[in-house]
Amino acid sequence: MNELGARASGQGRIFQTTGDQHIQEHHHHYDPGAGPLFGGTRPASPAGPDSVRMPLVGRPPGILRNREELRELLAAAVAGPGGDAHVVHGMGGCGKTALAYWLFTEAVRSHGRVGLWVNASERMSLRAGMLAVAGDRGASAGELAAAATGQRAAADLVWHYLDHSCDPWLLVLDNADDPGVLEDGAWLRTSPRGTVLITTRHAGSPLWRGPGVSRHALGVLPLDDAAQVLCDLAPDTGDLDSARKVAERLGRLPLALTLAGSHLAHQLLESWSMDEYDRKLAEESTAIVDRGTAGHGGNQSRHLVGRTWQLSLDTLTEQGLPEATTLLRLLSLLAADPVPLEVLAPVARAAVAIEGLEPARVEPALRGLLDHSLAELVVVADAVRCVRAHGVLLDSVAAGIPRGQRPALAEAAAGLLEAALPETAENRTRLTLLAPHTVALLKAEPGERTAALAVRVVRAVHEAGDGPATLALACDVVRVTDTALGALHPVTLDAQDAQAKALTRMGRWAESAELFSTVIERREQTLGPDHPDTLRSYRYFRQPLALLSRMEEAEHFLCRALDGQRRLLGENSPETLDTWTSLLELLSATGRERELETEAAALIDACERELPAGHPTTAVARHSYADSLRELGRHAEADPLTGSVLADHIRNHGPDHPLTLTALCLKARVAHGLGRFDEAVGTLKEVIERRERVLGPEHPLVVENHEWLTAWQAEAES
Repeated sequence: MNELGARASGQGRIFQTTGDQHIQEHHHHYDPGAGPLFGGTRPASPAGPDSVRMPLVGRPPGILRNREELRELLAAAVAGPGGDAHVVHGMGGCGKTALAYWLFTEAVRSHGRVGLWVNASERMSLRAGMLAVAGDRGASAGELAAAATGQRAAADLVWHYLDHSCDPWLLVLDNADDPGVLEDGAWLRTSPRGTVLITTRHAGSPLWRGPGVSRHALGVLPLDDAAQVLCDLAPDTGDLDSARKVAERLGRLPLALTLAGSHLAHQLLESWSMDEYDRKLAEESTAIVDRGTAGHGGNQSRHLVGRTWQLSLDTLTEQGLPEATTLLRLLSLLAADPVPLEVLAPVARAAVAIEGLEPARVEPALRGLLDHSLAELVVVADAVRCVRAHGVLLDSVAAGIPRGQRPALAEAAAGLLEAALPETAENRTRLTLLAPHTVALLKAEPGERTAALAVRVVRAVHEAGDGPATLALACDVVRVTDTALGALHPVTLDAQDAQAKALTRMGRWAESAELFSTVIERREQTLGPDHPDTLRSYRYFRQPLALLSRMEEAEHFLCRALDGQRRLLGENSPETLDTWTSLLELLSATGRERELETEAAALIDACERELPAGHPTTAVARHSYADSLRELGRHAEADPLTGSVLADHIRNHGPDHPLTLTALCLKARVAHGLGRFDEAVGTLKEVIERRERVLGPEHPLVVENHEWLTAWQAEAES
C-alpha cells in the first residue's frame, strides 16, 4: 500500500510518477498460459521505450534494506539544485545497482527530475547510451551521426545538451567497473542542471577525486538487515534467528542473499527450511574470489555465491531441468551485459545444436533461471528483449565449467553470435549489444574462430563509422590474438589491419602508417604480395601516407593495390573500381592534369557500365573528378557534375552525411568560380547552417566556411 492509499495484490506493485517519465517493472512469475519467450503468441505487454529513460534493471528490489544514511545523502542531492557527482563503490553483488535504481525512482517520483540510465560497463555501451542521452535532451539526428562517426567530440556534444537541459535530471552511469571506459574523465563531468551517480567496483580511480565528485563505500549488510532480506523473500521458511545463520554463512552479501531467498521461495518438490538450507551450505566450502575486482581493491573480499547458485541449479535438475545448468554455463562465456534473446533463439529452433540443451527445453530452462534470480529479463534500446546475469555469478559459473565442456560451449556461443550479427553495419543497436559478448568470448576461450568473429565485429563497427569504439575494440582483440594465435597468424593480421584503419580515422596518421607497414611486411611474408588481404592493406596504407604528405609512397602502394586487384579480381570488379577512385585524388593532389583526365574518363565509364545506376562508387568517382576540375580552374566543366553528384549522395547517404555536405560545398565553390556570387553565397550559407548543426560551430571546416563567406560577400558587393 502506498502513501495515496492505493493497494497492490499478488505480485503487483504501485509506482507514483510525475512528469514524462516511464518506469517499467519486469516480473518473471509465469501463468500456465503465458506465451513463449522466443517468439510465437504471447500476451500483449508494453514494449520498453527506445530511450535511456528506463533503468536497465530486470527485477527491481521490492524493499531496500539498510543504507539509510547514504540514501538520505543521495536523496538530498537529487532534491537540491544539482552540480555534483556521486560515486558508489563496493564489491560485486553488494547492491550498488539496487541503490541506483532506488535513487532513480526517488528522483523521478518525488523530485520531478528526468531520469537517465546508461550502462557504463563497456566503451560501446557507454558511448551509445550517452549519445542517446544527448538525443533525449534535444540533439538532432545530424549532430548525433557526426558524434557517432568521430567528426565532432561526442562527450562535448552530450554535456552541451545536459548543461542546457530545460528539465533537471539524474544521470546514472551503472557498472563503471573499468574507469578507462570513461576516457580519462571525458564522459564524467558535472553540470548545474543535474546530478550524476556512478556505480563501480573500482574504489581507487583518480577520476573519483575530481572537483564536485563525492565517494561513498558500500559494503555488505548488517546482520539483522541481511536476515530480514531472506525473510522478505522467503517469509514462510524460517524465523529471524534461522535467517541470521544463513545470512552470516553467505557473508551478508545482497546478491547471495537474493539467490538464496529466491531458491527458498520457489521450491516445488522439496520444502527446505532456512535451517535445512544452512546445513546444505555447510556441506562444502562456498567461498570464491570475485575475479572482476582483481586489482580494484576487491582481493580482500570473498563472495559467497558459488554453492548458493549451485543449490538452485541442483533443484532445477531435480525438477527435470538439467538444461538450466548448460544454459547458464553458455551465458557465463559471454559478457555480463544484456544478451538479446534472438541470440539464444536458434537453439530453441534446433538451428544450432548444443549437447545437453534440447531445443524444446531451452525456454523452460530460461524460465527456471529467471524464477531463481539466476538471470533476469531486461528491455534495451529499440525494445530488444534481453537476458542478463550478474557478473559475479557469471565469473563463478565460468570457473566451474568442466574443462572438457568449454571448447564445445565456446563453439556454440560463437555460432550463435555469428548468426545474430547484422548483415550491414547500419544496425548500430545490435552491434552495440553484441560487441561486448564477442570480445568476452574471445578472452574466455581464445581460438581461431572466436578471434575471427571478434575481428568481424571490429570491421562492422568501423563500417558503422564509430572510430573511438573501433579503436578500443581492435586494441582488445589484437592483444588477445597476438598472444593466443601468434603475430603472423592471418586473424591477428586482420585485427591489426582493422586497428590501423581505426587509427587513420582517429587522426593518428603516423601510428597508422607504422602499423600498416608492419601488417604489410607480415602479410607479404605469410600470404604473398598478390593475396587479396595484402592488396587491401596496400590500398588503405595510401591514406595515412597521403595525409602525412608522403605522396610518392602513397601512389606506389595504391598502384600496387590497383594492379594486383585488376589481375586477381578483374578490371571492372566493384572492389577494383572502388580502389581506382582513390587514384583520382592522388593525381589531382600532384597536379597531373592529363593523367587525371584519362583516368577519370575511363573510371566513370567503367562505373556507369558495370555498376547499378547511382551506385556510391560511381558518385565518389564523379565527385573526385569534379573537385579535381575545380582545383585545376576548369569550373565550367565541373559545373554539370556537381548537381548529379549531390543528388546521388543525398539518395545514398541522406542530406547531412559528410559526403553530401562536401558535395554541397563543392557546388558552392564551383558557382563562385564561375562568378555566380548570389548562388555561391546562398549555397555556402546552407553548408554552414548544416555543418554547424552537425559538427558544431568550432569545427575547423565551419570556421573555414565562415571565412569564405565573409570574403565572398565582400566580392559580391564590390
